[in-house]
Amino acid sequence: MAETLLDYETEAAHYDRTRGGVPRAGAAAEAVLSLVPPGARTLLDLACGTGLVTERLTRPGLRVYGADAAHAMLRVAGGRVPGRVVRADARRLPFPDASLDAVGAVWLLHLVPFAAEIVAEAARVLRPGGVLIATVDKDAAHDVGSDIDTVLRPYRSAGAATDRAALITRHAAAHGLAPASGAHFTGHGQGGTPRDTVRKLRAGYFPSWFPGDAAAVDTLATALAALPDQDRPRADPRYRLARFVRQG
Repeated sequence: MAETLLDYETEAAHYDRTRGGVPRAGAAAEAVLSLVPPGARTLLDLACGTGLVTERLTRPGLRVYGADAAHAMLRVAGGRVPGRVVRADARRLPFPDASLDAVGAVWLLHLVPFAAEIVAEAARVLRPGGVLIATVDKDAAHDVGSDIDTVLRPYRSAGAATDRAALITRHAAAHGLAPASGAHFTGHGQGGTPRDTVRKLRAGYFPSWFPGDAAAVDTLATALAALPDQDRPRADPRYRLARFVRQG
């Protein structure tokens, strides 16, 4: 099976409904805000999607922008944060050097093979003392000890996750970003079911696990389909947010 990335132009129509909705978005926004410095005036939400998290990143004196590469996502986000979203590649942001106080990248770095470029671009647009806040180790967050995880764990460990905390820390250090304390939050509504995990597997949600191996996909789908309680959600994941501070 060729490596497949989701089509976020078509995902926009049902993205919020299938990603935990407001409870998940609210938890993410609260955690991000807890890591934004008190005096920050500007925050860019990278890969903002439908803006469900973006619109909840509210604090007196803080102006929040969103950026995404998908037109359909931005159409939805524009209704939530009008006038503050822009279509942009996260590797080429339409912001001047040292112009922002914070950049957030929630549920982004695990999706792309160019995480290093995103980190570099975030460092470019951050002022000295500004922060990059990003989810890391997303696959590990979903390992909650369920029967689904018993089936998935060998594939997760074999996959070359692009958001590994140690890897992102190295990328950050190369661009003058020093690690600082982070946070965690619950991915409400993201506890998987066996049936939905098979659907996600075949839809391309795990692009780094099976490069060119259709037989492995079929084997894993068969194992998941054999689990009991096919529509019972397992425990929700607990996501990790890493924070990096731009050095002067």
